[in-house]
Amino acid sequence: MDRREFVASLVAGGCAGMCVDLTLFPLDTIKTRLQSQQGFYKAGGFRGIYAGVPSAAVGSFPSAAAFFVTYECTKSLLSARGALAAPHVAPVTHMLAASLGEIVACLIRVPTEVVKQRTQASPLSTTYRILLATLREEVCHTLSTVFQVPFSLVQFPLWEYLKTLWYWRQGHRLYSWQAAVCGAFAGAVAAFVTTPLDVAKTRIMLAKAGSATASGYIPLVLYDVWKTRGLTGLFAGSLPRMTFISIGGFIFLGAYDKVHHILL
Repeated sequence: MDRREFVASLVAGGCAGMCVDLTLFPLDTIKTRLQSQQGFYKAGGFRGIYAGVPSAAVGSFPSAAAFFVTYECTKSLLSARGALAAPHVAPVTHMLAASLGEIVACLIRVPTEVVKQRTQASPLSTTYRILLATLREEVCHTLSTVFQVPFSLVQFPLWEYLKTLWYWRQGHRLYSWQAAVCGAFAGAVAAFVTTPLDVAKTRIMLAKAGSATASGYIPLVLYDVWKTRGLTGLFAGSLPRMTFISIGGFIFLGAYDKVHHILL
């Protein structure tokens, strides 16, 4: 990857991240409150659906930029030579690139997401107060990386495959709206498959320090949700999540493709 491609990935990723996070923030708030242990209405209902937006705005550009720079660099390196250069193993390359990209991006995303979700579930508190409380009480939840990687393992190989399939059918480079449609479908599939992990992540992030849930033992959290709320509990918020991520995938990957293409 040369300097021009690096800058294009950096800027396009950051712009895409800001665009999708700020546009779809209300849907994310509703999903968080649906998954909250205290229940939707006690967590705030439809009141203050923009609570936590400052932390989202601060974290979205650098985390998305970091993800795409890492993703494109890894793809470029792995596809250049060796066994992973073969076309039939491209999904493996995309999985590895997406996983590494998520790990790097989560170094920025995790602190802002913890503050954002706690503000969404406690609309009467300010972002600043929740940030101070989080820093006082505990270390940021690095487990978020564990939850996000499976999502990217599904979404990005599927997105790349759908783009390749569409390219073969029409015989020329996809337009940005077509890349966006592929992103929407890939996002919806990945969102549904990984909803139980998202429920567990939300429970852990909203848990009080020192509680059993806050320990971050994923199987225990999932078992507790299944025991108390059954299968519907494990897939709580799946419809808003699929809607949010499908529309988000359309905006995020469509915007990335458009800006990236303009800069190159």
